[in-house]
Amino acid sequence: MMRTGGLEMMHSSSGILSSSSSYSAAAVVALNLKEATNWWSDVNESPVWQDRIFHILAVLYGIVSVIAVIQLVRIQLRVPEYGWTTQKVFHFLNFLVNGVRALVFVFRRDAQNMQPEILQHILLDIPSLAFFTTYALLVLFWAEIYYQARAVSTDGLRPSFFTINAVVYVVQIAIWLVLWWKPVQVMVIISKMFFAGVSLFAALGFLLYGGRLFLMLQRFPVESKGRRKKLQEVGYVTTICFTCFLIRCIMILMSWITPS
Repeated sequence: MMRTGGLEMMHSSSGILSSSSSYSAAAVVALNLKEATNWWSDVNESPVWQDRIFHILAVLYGIVSVIAVIQLVRIQLRVPEYGWTTQKVFHFLNFLVNGVRALVFVFRRDAQNMQPEILQHILLDIPSLAFFTTYALLVLFWAEIYYQARAVSTDGLRPSFFTINAVVYVVQIAIWLVLWWKPVQVMVIISKMFFAGVSLFAALGFLLYGGRLFLMLQRFPVESKGRRKKLQEVGYVTTICFTCFLIRCIMILMSWITPS
């Protein structure tokens, strides 16, 4: 009897120790989460940290803008007789978009204080629209290569490109006008949802035509180092652009769901 009672006490003590360990572990996890949350709040509410992040982003966008204009000049010097090709327009738009983004981040404080408020929306949204046009142009370029290689007519691709862009710009201008007329929170949410949808559409475009072009090039015999490099380039750019536009879509949705 005493032996049984001793065993029960040992089991009970073991259970108490186990529960105490679990509670301690949970307390440590909760403390770590609280410290991480406090750190994020400190960074998010610190003007110094915000300025540092804005300046880093401005430098990164500035570097991309400079690279784009260098590529544009190199292509122009190499083939000046072809005029404004798709590649040249793509690099020129990249130069403009990233240059404007860099300036917006440098003067972010001034942009946030612009009045009326609709000017803030326009200043922040125009680079996003131009960004969509820039990379939709790359999708168009790949789609033309893909269909030409398969001996399929590409006559409808460019009109489709211009129609899609026109619809996107007209819808966004309509949202700006409504926000200017009556700046309500619902329209801000609709604007975010619209940009999320545009980003998702761009991601699917890269997945569709970039993936098709990659698979088509993969079926051809890779005879030279240059052709192998082009195949890898299409694969990398497709993966990166699809992932970035998808993440952009998710982040826009999260910024709408998460209360500010």
